[in-house]
Amino acid sequence: MERRTIGAGALAVGAVGLGCMPMSWAYSGSRQRGEESLRAVHTALDAGTTLLDTADMYGPFTNELLVGRVLKERRGDAFVSTKVGLLVGEQHIVANGRPGYVKRACDASLRRLQTDVIDLYQLHRADPEVPVEETWGAMAELVRAGKVRALGLCAMGARGGRRSGARLYDATIRQLQRVQQVFPVSAVEAELSVWSPEALESLLPWCAARGVGFLAAMPLGNGFLTGTLTPGEGFEPDDLRARHPRFTAEMMAANQPIIATLRRIATRHGDNVTPAQVALAWVLTRGSHVVPVPGTKHERWARENAGAADLHLSSQDLTELAELPGAQGSWD
Repeated sequence: MERRTIGAGALAVGAVGLGCMPMSWAYSGSRQRGEESLRAVHTALDAGTTLLDTADMYGPFTNELLVGRVLKERRGDAFVSTKVGLLVGEQHIVANGRPGYVKRACDASLRRLQTDVIDLYQLHRADPEVPVEETWGAMAELVRAGKVRALGLCAMGARGGRRSGARLYDATIRQLQRVQQVFPVSAVEAELSVWSPEALESLLPWCAARGVGFLAAMPLGNGFLTGTLTPGEGFEPDDLRARHPRFTAEMMAANQPIIATLRRIATRHGDNVTPAQVALAWVLTRGSHVVPVPGTKHERWARENAGAADLHLSSQDLTELAELPGAQGSWD
């Protein structure tokens, strides 16, 4: 299985990661099953996935607890990434970047994850009330204390639509430039997929030029790029796609040409190749520092996603993907 590295510290991970968020947050609450999710994580590790991506706010807290049950048995097989900086209230989410809070949150994450060190600790969002240098400095102290191996930053401004990709990540790049003066950034996590390629304009090149790893969030377009969603089928009220401008019945129908292209390319590579694997393989062609992190809570999809690392797209495939129409959303 192919390996990639994150940051100048050359932390090795599998070519395709596993986003654990859907197991307990943001997607179809009635379909979340702890035991099924545990099997999905084990299946991903068995298939060569090593990067497990979670956050303290997912659940909140329950996602880390779930991952911790796996790490208790298989810590040596996993590269664990979790996040800090967001608090979940009854009807809202707020940022907290105060140094004291960051250190307490890390200790709590370590307990839930049942490990003595976090491989990658990411700032989920900067607190507008706290200079980001202070938050990052507290995170750097955790590295020096041996509780964390490397630091990452989650990008602001994902979900473009009405702005160009170059401007979309300007605020994130400014933050990165500031925190790099305090302690090295090992990875940036931001949305990247064939229907959301905005990071290619400025953010991905910024990372490549500095040896910073890139975790491609939502590489399957919140499930749309799998080709398994039916326009008009609807979503549960707690599913983030119920309020997403690309997931109205009208927009899902309008974006079907993207799925048709993925299916056509998949068919060229064999009966067992899927549109999702083509979408992930495209992300893998964006650079040796790029690791797609698709989310799932099912064994079948975890195994399939890991297999995308073995799919090699041809120049014809890449040309067709480059010519895809831009994704449409209800705000367009």
